[in-house]
Amino acid sequence: MPTVVFYEKPGCLTNARQKALLERHGCELSVRDLLSEPWTEAQLYAFLANRPVCEWFNPAAAKIKSGEIDPRAQDRDSAMALLLEEPLLIRRPLLDTGFGKTAGFDDFTVLSQLGISADRTGADRQACSRPDNSTGCPEPG
Repeated sequence: MPTVVFYEKPGCLTNARQKALLERHGCELSVRDLLSEPWTEAQLYAFLANRPVCEWFNPAAAKIKSGEIDPRAQDRDSAMALLLEEPLLIRRPLLDTGFGKTAGFDDFTVLSQLGISADRTGADRQACSRPDNSTGCPEPG
């Protein structure tokens, strides 16, 4: 049974769906609060390294949706500073598995190694459960 350390925003409905999916596929979860974790740059970067910087951000975060923060305008250092200062901006969940670390619930390499394939999980495992939210990097405007 694979063990997954699952960093979530407590109370997030999407994270609840994702945890349930992992458990249905036989994963043992160790759930942690993403917002209260004392992140260091090196620890957080280990989850984000496989993504473009603009995808490090939670597209449903209020400061992203309002345009106050533009993920496309961030370089590695500025993005990391923002995420460490305000963990609510971090793309979630963060998953730490025996197969690697990743941010988001759309890393097909890690998910497939956990026995989860796209055809068994539905089209959009990453989207916020609230209907007013979107996913992915904001489109250039």
